[in-house]
Amino acid sequence: MNSWLAEILSANTAQATWQQQARIAMLADTFRAKAFGITPTNVDEVIQMRSHLLKSVMPAFSQFCQTSLHVPPEERLEVLWDLWLPLAMRLASQRQKLGRPLIQGILGGQGTGKTTMCQVLSLILQQLGYRTLSLSLDDLYKTYSDRLALKQRDPRLIWRGPPGTHDIDLGLNLLDQIRQCKSPVIVPRFDKSAYSGDGDRTTPEIVANVDIVLFEGWFVGVRPIDSDAFNSPPPPILTDGDKAFARDMNRQLHDYLPLWERLDSLMVLYPTDYRCSLEWRKQAEQQMIAAGKSGMTEQQIKEFVNYFWRSLHPELFIKPLVQSAETVDLVIEIHPDHTFGAVYSHFM
Repeated sequence: MNSWLAEILSANTAQATWQQQARIAMLADTFRAKAFGITPTNVDEVIQMRSHLLKSVMPAFSQFCQTSLHVPPEERLEVLWDLWLPLAMRLASQRQKLGRPLIQGILGGQGTGKTTMCQVLSLILQQLGYRTLSLSLDDLYKTYSDRLALKQRDPRLIWRGPPGTHDIDLGLNLLDQIRQCKSPVIVPRFDKSAYSGDGDRTTPEIVANVDIVLFEGWFVGVRPIDSDAFNSPPPPILTDGDKAFARDMNRQLHDYLPLWERLDSLMVLYPTDYRCSLEWRKQAEQQMIAAGKSGMTEQQIKEFVNYFWRSLHPELFIKPLVQSAETVDLVIEIHPDHTFGAVYSHFM
């Protein structure tokens, strides 16, 4: 951890010392500075605002680190300063300019930290006076009985998750109500543990006065691609059957476009190597087994992850998206050890 970060939280430190170090550090990463609108002209003002926010969120953030992340807050202080605080400030600014609730899409595969990011952003935004709603694409799944009927029509849909397994109208109705400032709204929720892990809808949540929606999911914002891409696709899309499945899932994405049109902004949590999600899934399953819960074997994990790569392969769908200035506002790279790398924006 940077020593000057600890000094910000100390009331007995001369401000000029850490402020100069903070100024140098914040301007050194030009891509991140551009993404968060930091310039040599406004850097001192940004430091003042961010340090004030840091102090105000520390009690709640410390508790969150200890109870939810099970790590000392010092281990996450740098990420809080460099990423989560400026990201929350950016969202608050967007909400102010918009004059109505902001719908922020968050695209990220397995293990990219979508849930943790939404929890921390909600915590910070609460300090800034904004009511945040975390909504997962998973919350929009069709009912268990509807998915059972779907699986009978198409036996290839062996797991929930791919395009076609969601109730798109359910999402459209909710986001439209929020965009129109209706309050309260009924938010669908999904219980993954129901029906021996097949999952089903559970009691919806009633939420009032939503300012910002953090809408996250493994293919939130993903768009259909040219079908020629499946002529020579990357593994594990190998057989003619694999290619047919991939083409069908690509076609299903067209139905999701109205949902993506409700997004005001889209950020991508982007692994520097998409294959990391396989290792991250193994780690998650090992942790569950160590905690006394049931978990998948290595072979089952491989089959599970390959299934989703066959449906929407990251190299075909995510990689071109992060290089596009049309739909993605912010890209946050993630290293194999879960640390955050480059942060950049196509727009600012």
